[in-house]
Amino acid sequence: MISRLDLESFDAAVSDLADILHACVQDGASVGFILPFTLDQSHAYWQTKVRPNLDNGALDIFAAHDKGRVLGTVQLIPAAMPNQPHRADVAKLLVHPHARRQGFGRTLMAALEDRAVALGRTLLVLDTRSSDPSRLLYQSLGFQIAGEIPNFCRNPFEDRLEPTTYMYKHLC
Repeated sequence: MISRLDLESFDAAVSDLADILHACVQDGASVGFILPFTLDQSHAYWQTKVRPNLDNGALDIFAAHDKGRVLGTVQLIPAAMPNQPHRADVAKLLVHPHARRQGFGRTLMAALEDRAVALGRTLLVLDTRSSDPSRLLYQSLGFQIAGEIPNFCRNPFEDRLEPTTYMYKHLC
């Protein structure tokens, strides 16, 4: 089941969200964090970065639930600038490593796209480390490659820089 979280459901899910982010970073996901990365740092991200933006309406967050636990999440961040009322960013598509390849990522992205359309957003933009498997998922969902920036992000395990691919999708 997929749900769009409000503040109350976010607060109830924050431990699962922290666990998902922590597990994904430990597994090598390039989502802005590098090792060492603690569960406390993961909790702090959700509480200090995401919750205030959810509270003020600057983003929507979706959660994939199974058997009473949140196993995946994604954020829709509508562009705030007056010249971009048609655009939104996709951020932090995360599925717990133990729950991957079960369709949660696809289902989360479908819910995100439905919400974007409901908000009048017709262009989605995202970035992903060029070597991440998520790039193939996004392409299979109809995202197009806009370009690649070399040496954009640090590898989560090693002190080396890697390229990031920018992608977009027009919504009907």
